[in-house]
Amino acid sequence: MNVAKSGYRVFSANSTPACTELAKKITERLGVEPGKSVVYQNPNRETRVEIKESVRGQTIFIIQTIPRDVNTAIMELLIMAYALKTSCAKNIIGVIPYFPYSKQCKMRKRGSIVCKLLASMLAKAGLTHIITMDLHQKEIQGFFSFPVDNLRASPFLLQYIQEEVPDYRNAIIVAKSPSAAKRAQSFAERLRLGLAVMHGEAQCSESDMADGRHSPPCVRNTGHPGLELPCKQHAPFPGIELPIMMAKEKPPITVVGDVGGRIAIIVDDIIDDVEDFVAAAEILKERGAYKIYIMATHGLLSADAPRLIEESAIDEVVVTNTVPHEVQKLQCPKIKTVDVSMILAEAIRRIHNGESMAYLFRNITVDD
Repeated sequence: MNVAKSGYRVFSANSTPACTELAKKITERLGVEPGKSVVYQNPNRETRVEIKESVRGQTIFIIQTIPRDVNTAIMELLIMAYALKTSCAKNIIGVIPYFPYSKQCKMRKRGSIVCKLLASMLAKAGLTHIITMDLHQKEIQGFFSFPVDNLRASPFLLQYIQEEVPDYRNAIIVAKSPSAAKRAQSFAERLRLGLAVMHGEAQCSESDMADGRHSPPCVRNTGHPGLELPCKQHAPFPGIELPIMMAKEKPPITVVGDVGGRIAIIVDDIIDDVEDFVAAAEILKERGAYKIYIMATHGLLSADAPRLIEESAIDEVVVTNTVPHEVQKLQCPKIKTVDVSMILAEAIRRIHNGESMAYLFRNITVDD
């Protein structure tokens, strides 16, 4: 393809070579040359971006994969978008396969919704559209003032199960928590397999106690065990008695569904701290599962995750290349990668040509 006549450019906003691999695969599939730019860090750790060609009046796609240094990657993206905006680019579209801070999409006590802040920053920097994949919550799309295409990695993971998991017909799809049941149900229905749900694990980050509505009032004991009254500064109006919220108790871990003699496939959107996955694998082994697979879109695999996976009952962890994890793969042979550059390249082609994106979402319902 003649890039000069195509009317669009594809840039990579990453300064580290390990993070540019996905961009290279996407440009190869599109048959275009990567845009000429330089992204680097000054000695004082300031990010500098230089655009080395004219982009006036063109549609620009910025591919940004997010490494461990999340905040540097965000600044690279923002600065490149702003540089392209001030260079009179017509449209600036961010291709961000893993959207950072997506877990911080709810109010936590007296914190902030950081995901909303990031969406506002991207719009201010000049982005007019983003392409991402498997947002942690689909409602995050409402944070943006411009269009968002939230692609799905599930077709690639389903294909891996069908082609690479021996005797997958004897498998059962497992949700490691009730909150992941909807995603697991989608996998189970498409593969015509059974579904199991684990219940009782600790979920501090998603607990109802973390949203600020249960700030405990200061209390004074009246001498009667179990009976506590609010102090004067938090006392209700005279004549009003507020009902006491009963404290939650963590139930014992249970597995709803029969996994005995089956292959257990745990599905989720992000695998980062793997302690929960390791604990879930141990429970499933105790219940009779003879193989444990983990399927996730984004393999962050932070800290000592590779070592924990290698020493655990997990047989294989399958993630996509939305996040670079070559170092983790060298540390743990159980980690496998599925390439999703094909669907990202097709999304870029369709957006540039003004074609419908419905083909990329075929057979995907609102609940998926």
